[in-house]
Amino acid sequence: MTLRSQTQGIETDAEPAAVVALIADGHRIPEWAPGFADRVEGDAQRGWQVIKGDNDFAVDIRVNHEAGTVDYVREIGPGRTGGACLRAIPRLGGGTVIVVTLPVLPGTAPEDVAAILTEELETLARLVAR
Repeated sequence: MTLRSQTQGIETDAEPAAVVALIADGHRIPEWAPGFADRVEGDAQRGWQVIKGDNDFAVDIRVNHEAGTVDYVREIGPGRTGGACLRAIPRLGGGTVIVVTLPVLPGTAPEDVAAILTEELETLARLVAR
């Protein structure tokens, strides 16, 4: 079976609303996902533009605060969209389980995506704990 995605989670004492606020803020993506974005411009009303190296692309950040979901969706080919799915799940006894699913792009090793995801989750947990 060919893996098309990697999913991992991490626990934090931060409440789900704080996690969603962090991951829904496009400007903060480079802090925890520098492999994806050097900087992000725009806002939720005008739209988000991700700049990575010499490339830039639009990203639709779809947020459902009540459900604790944030999806980053972009065009990956003509008529095709894809992206990352982030979830802030209330943890029993307080806090949050942050779950992220990233796509494994063709020509990319799943273990490389998994290593990146581990780093991103650890950084997210540190940032939201501040």
